[in-house]
Amino acid sequence: MNERYKEMKELLQKGKYFKLVCGAGNENVDEVRKLAVIYTLAGANGLDVSATPAVVKGCVKGIDIAYQLAKELNINIAIRPFITVSVGMPGDHHVRKAKIISAKCIKCKQCIEVCPTKAIPSNLVINRELCIGCGHCESVCPVNAIAYEHNEKGLAQILPECLKAGAENIELHAAVLGDESIMKEWALVNKIQPNHFVSMCLDRKHLSNTHLIDRIRKAANMAGDRLIIQADGVPMSGGSDDYNTTLQAIAIADVIQKNLIEKDSKFQNLNILLSGGTNSYTSKMAKLCNIYFNGVAIGTHARKIVREYLSNDNFYKDFKNLSAAISIAKKLVVESIEE
Repeated sequence: MNERYKEMKELLQKGKYFKLVCGAGNENVDEVRKLAVIYTLAGANGLDVSATPAVVKGCVKGIDIAYQLAKELNINIAIRPFITVSVGMPGDHHVRKAKIISAKCIKCKQCIEVCPTKAIPSNLVINRELCIGCGHCESVCPVNAIAYEHNEKGLAQILPECLKAGAENIELHAAVLGDESIMKEWALVNKIQPNHFVSMCLDRKHLSNTHLIDRIRKAANMAGDRLIIQADGVPMSGGSDDYNTTLQAIAIADVIQKNLIEKDSKFQNLNILLSGGTNSYTSKMAKLCNIYFNGVAIGTHARKIVREYLSNDNFYKDFKNLSAAISIAKKLVVESIEE
């Protein structure tokens, strides 16, 4: 294995892996680039982005800019962040897009108010680049006027292009039914990236505890020590920063710990990332509950706390604005992976 793989393996073993999730459906290159700048300078060692070559290149550019700014800001970047690209199965919320607001719409505009990425403007024409498929708009719509579609990607073609663009790890969102189709895609992911970590993101919306553990066993048969299981509590639910929001992320990790890690010695070193509703309380709560984990992946909350700084027209040169964003992001990183 290469040095980068060894470096990431050591981070996981020490429980020091923090991954910023930009959003599997987030194809806004400018936003991803700015998020990469802030969180690289804040000490994040993982960045998770859409499996779109242009987005990966934007993320790489953001990391490079962070290194350029580090000297001027007197910041030491200990580890260059590892870029993960996320893909998913049809039916998984992470990889769907709001397709249309139909003629049934009564113009109540509740969908605009709840959209966390501002993907629905006042004209009610959905901006697909910004939509992350969270489902908030659908849940508040009183007339069921919003429809979704799977953000289809030809993995055999797009994933090698993403790796060429600078990604290192691949994550498959597989929290849906249908083991045969999932394991077929998982085999493809492992074939395309045989030399670095591959991640399977799972939640319990459609899976019983027994089915969850069985799927992890199958994933491990292909990936071996390269496997990361992202224990997804409630996907894209991290709007509030409290214990209740992150509870399910801790609960699914607890299921894996009690039903697999503690019962089968072959899985004693299984890599677990806490995700889904994760926030500044996640790491603390996991430790209070004596839950085993190797790192934390935070999306909605991590983006929310720095969002106001992204819109600065002089983002890359206004060091006061940038330093404020970095300070807020660093606090979250430290709370997540430091003692």
